[in-house]
Amino acid sequence: MATYVVSDIHGHFKTFERLLEDVSPGAEDQVWVLGDMIDRGPDPVSVMRACRDLPGAHVLMGNHEDLMRDFLLNGEEDQTAAVNWAINGGGTTMEGLDKLPHDEELDLLEWALELPTAGHVRVGARPFLLVHAGLRPLDLTAGTDWDDAALEGLLERQSVEDVLWIREEFWGAPTGLLDARGEGPIVVAGHTPVPYVEPIADAFDRPARNEEGLCQMMRVGASEATGGVADRWAIDCGAAGGAGWGRILMLRLDDEREFYATVEEGE
Repeated sequence: MATYVVSDIHGHFKTFERLLEDVSPGAEDQVWVLGDMIDRGPDPVSVMRACRDLPGAHVLMGNHEDLMRDFLLNGEEDQTAAVNWAINGGGTTMEGLDKLPHDEELDLLEWALELPTAGHVRVGARPFLLVHAGLRPLDLTAGTDWDDAALEGLLERQSVEDVLWIREEFWGAPTGLLDARGEGPIVVAGHTPVPYVEPIADAFDRPARNEEGLCQMMRVGASEATGGVADRWAIDCGAAGGAGWGRILMLRLDDEREFYATVEEGE
């Protein structure tokens, strides 16, 4: 059984479909989708359906699903909710939902609005914390016995605002979760496209773009204090930006193999 993570598909269904065909996760594999299925790209509804129906999928909420939820729950009374979603690319999602039969729309939204905001998984001896945007360090201490209860307790102490929206405070400072032997949980997050992670990260393993100018994941925070292990992995490879530099990454945690699909024109 393999464990994959993917994030920030942003409505690029055809690109995501090609990626799934390439990776071909099996029925016993886990696929963690770290939010932002929707907005900006041309077919966010198909992305939602594909993620919901994918065998072995664990789907988390992103800040764009949060914007949609705020609009749907409060938009009639609060025009700010409508404006916030619209300026963040919500138009394509709204148009797609409006084209659905009413029962199908309600079913899809009921699922999307109840998504969890964080998760964790263990691959071999390594625990991973999976969130859309990141974590706030708080008073985290390396050397903890990171059993499931400890991981869940850490996530429960995070605010929803942080796990969906945090940027500089997360990428710019160590989590404090890894000890000097490099043991402890690694945080995998999207939300901030890697070209924007690069200037705010405290340390990173490689540039945000490869030789062709396309985005690639970055491992952030390796230092002597972490045993040379990066404690934060940035996997938002810029699909929201569309063709020319945006890609969707599916990362296999078991061996850190990176599978990419490049957003093409019209996708």
